[in-house]
Amino acid sequence: MIPSRLRRLEAFLNRLAATRGQVTPPSRSLQTIEDVIDLLQEQVEAIRRESWAGTVEKARAIGYLAGIACKAIETGKLAARLEMLEAVLRQRKDNEQR
Repeated sequence: MIPSRLRRLEAFLNRLAATRGQVTPPSRSLQTIEDVIDLLQEQVEAIRRESWAGTVEKARAIGYLAGIACKAIETGKLAARLEMLEAVLRQRKDNEQR
């Protein structure tokens, strides 16, 4: 869900940049939480640099991206905790089998 929203936002910003004659960055693969966070940071900076929108519009866009970033960070933390728990359970299972 989050990657599709990010792709739509990135596509919108790319179309906007194309109409203004700006060079757009190459597309990127969103495979990890870090990729998503990096993209969000990049897009927030792009919004801050643009003069096409007023303060309120920029605040709304950045607020929206910040919400997505919070969800991505939370998901990343939960995934790390789950991986750690799985490793402990595997280790216990291996110790019981011996």
